[in-house]
Amino acid sequence: MTSLASSAVSGQQRSFAAEASRRNWLTRFILAVAMLVATAVAIDLGADETFGWDARVNCAAVEAHVAGLDPYYVKNLKDTKLSYPYLPVTLDAFRPLCAGGFLVAHYKPVFLVLAVICALLLPGVGKSRRDFQGVALRVVFALGGFVGFDWIIATGNFAILSGLLTAASLALLLRPVQPERGDTSIAPQLAGAALLGLVTSFKLVFFPVLAALYFLPLPRGRKLLLIALAAGMFALPILVSLAIYPDLFKSWLAAIFGQIPGQHSPGNEVNPSLLFLSLTLADHFGLAGSKPVAAVLYGLIAVALVLAPFALSVWHMFRAQRPAGKASLLQAFDDWLINHPEAAMRITVLAMYALYLCAPRLKEYAFFEVALYAAVLVVSLPAATMAAVLAIAVAIPTLASVSGVAFMGGFGQLAIALICFWLLLPREPSHQSAPQAS
Repeated sequence: MTSLASSAVSGQQRSFAAEASRRNWLTRFILAVAMLVATAVAIDLGADETFGWDARVNCAAVEAHVAGLDPYYVKNLKDTKLSYPYLPVTLDAFRPLCAGGFLVAHYKPVFLVLAVICALLLPGVGKSRRDFQGVALRVVFALGGFVGFDWIIATGNFAILSGLLTAASLALLLRPVQPERGDTSIAPQLAGAALLGLVTSFKLVFFPVLAALYFLPLPRGRKLLLIALAAGMFALPILVSLAIYPDLFKSWLAAIFGQIPGQHSPGNEVNPSLLFLSLTLADHFGLAGSKPVAAVLYGLIAVALVLAPFALSVWHMFRAQRPAGKASLLQAFDDWLINHPEAAMRITVLAMYALYLCAPRLKEYAFFEVALYAAVLVVSLPAATMAAVLAIAVAIPTLASVSGVAFMGGFGQLAIALICFWLLLPREPSHQSAPQAS
């Protein structure tokens, strides 16, 4: 008996030692990547002050609006050849930010602080605790993921503001409802849906992301209410712009559709999106002039690379645990989401990630928000998968950036984000279920 007991204790000690060893190497790897990201951020902060053109354009548009000029005509903007892409209502919303020229002069440290706040706002899902390692991972991903923040610092783009609202909306949406404690209010989820709808109104092409709210672990009626509220908040800035700024709204439409002659149009910019990838492939085969062919190719690529892998992965999880019964497939799926809230929350964020990647226009700085979605998901991964995602999403692109390799004019960011998306897909059924009320 003594020998058996000592053998069991010895085996347990070896198991603890192996687990400690795995934690140690992962901690060292995270620290090494964090130092690499810190180096890249330091280089960005000390870069040439000729960068930050988007911040200058945005504040020049605000100044032109204050002066009574039409800010959608580049000739009315000071020291720039770029056009202002946002809705007219944002001109007054951005006025406090641009007052006094402080933001244009000091946007880099301001954006750095906002990026760290984004990381701290991000919620954990499931067993991912708010320990030091989890917080460090989120900060590393926010500052180094897919070199999105690198591009925000380079351009001064206000995507940092949409990232801040995205992080806040995720913190509210992924707050678990705990009926066993008498917490049945969905007020936080309503606020989160409203924020998410407002975020998508900044960049209209990301409107489909709102559909991901259906995967939340809530009854169907509540989920549809959240989607309706988010859609309403998406439409609100458009309607306000149309009602209060009718002339500027017409100018905005003309600017984004390239109908103002002799000036830059946001819709004609090269960008690493799946749509532009399909246009590139169509051009390679001599079919660039056929819009239907390019549209079909875009749909096929989005389905093959993103939507189908996501759907198959979710279906595999659901099918393995679908309870026997006479409920419809959709009702059974709704029930499964409610009974497995942690899995449902991960699926929700993965759906946002997937729909974001499928957007027809995905600029380099937009990968900052993709990194925020990944930061929520990576913390609860197994150690080996976590290290792989960290290496692919952060270490490799950051090392390339530090070495002077710019992710510009190609599909490097998109390829890295796709690989990480595939790694983040669940590969086995969730055994976690909702706690039962006593």
